[in-house]
Amino acid sequence: MAREWAKKGNDVTILAASHSHVRAKAPVLSDKTFTKENIEGVKYLWAKTLPYETNGLKRFANMLSFVARVFQYAFLIKKEDAPNAVIASSTYPLDIFPALFIAKKYKAKLIYEVHDLWPLSPIELGGMSRKHPFIVLIQYAENFAYKHSDKVISMLPKTMDYMIKHGMKSEKFCYIPNGIELSEWENPVNITDYPEVDNLAKEINEDQRQGFFTIAYLGTHGLANALNNFISAAEKIQNEKVMFYLVGSGPEKKSLMNFASQKSLQNVKFIPPIPKQTVPLITRLFDANYIGLQKQSLFRFGISPNKLMDYMAAEKPIINAVEAGNDLVKDANCGISIPAENPQLLAEAIVKLKNLPKEELTQLGKNGYEFMKREHDYKILAQKFLTAMR
Repeated sequence: MAREWAKKGNDVTILAASHSHVRAKAPVLSDKTFTKENIEGVKYLWAKTLPYETNGLKRFANMLSFVARVFQYAFLIKKEDAPNAVIASSTYPLDIFPALFIAKKYKAKLIYEVHDLWPLSPIELGGMSRKHPFIVLIQYAENFAYKHSDKVISMLPKTMDYMIKHGMKSEKFCYIPNGIELSEWENPVNITDYPEVDNLAKEINEDQRQGFFTIAYLGTHGLANALNNFISAAEKIQNEKVMFYLVGSGPEKKSLMNFASQKSLQNVKFIPPIPKQTVPLITRLFDANYIGLQKQSLFRFGISPNKLMDYMAAEKPIINAVEAGNDLVKDANCGISIPAENPQLLAEAIVKLKNLPKEELTQLGKNGYEFMKREHDYKILAQKFLTAMR
């Protein structure tokens, strides 16, 4: 979003914590409290915060330290750099307090962007009590955000009624989902610059030459991704010429490899993570791609996974084993949607795709790409966000 806004002549600064568990590469900090960095035309300001590794008191301390840093930065903003809009966009809603302070100080619009519903996520996914002091604090912050923001941008499509119940006026709501930078797909990197990825491409091509239908999952191997479902489906159709690829890493990878080994599966391959810039090249090589998630009540508000955007941009059919309030695969008519965590239905869906004429598979892939281009290109989404802020 920020890159697109900058291209349109807007001055964009991202103020972020120096430490985050979701970052693959940590920023290099100076001795100062705030470290400046320019990345692709976007100004980054890394606020020195407390480190942490897992959920718990240290992560909460990290949250509080970031909130304190944002308050601190409010007094360092020069008059000529005064913002027209302030976007609070952390996973948790605590940064709404310093964001409002900055917005009021500089008479700017306050935008609250929601990508996860907190405190509902730790309650429903983490089993935390609504009476837990942390949950009570987060609930107060969420309600505060809905009440005081000028606009609420939700990345989840089915959240409006929930937000209204928590104090938001309906006219504040705007749905802007995750997106994709299609230019990365239209101008892929040279695969020969990545020998390991080049070898993987040759392996996929060889499987296909031998008559195998190749289906892949690319991404984190975690509990939420329900990859045991994927492997169990492989067990059910060992007699079909289907090769299952799992590309990536994560906390469940070793367990999944043991699971496949115990069942002596010859139609499942585990591949190490590949560089992000090579994902467009590799994703396009498979005959189909798979996304799955555990059954979770929280998904009733809809989902907007980056992985699904990548799959659609790859112009390949998708098997979607997710139960959510929305279904992008169905909307785009780019594959088959089935209930979550049902290996038998998954196996049947894979065989169904395998037996489709090549022209139909190609058309499904094109449908997904056109849907992405129309609904999820960041150029379009960035303009929609600007319009909402204005």
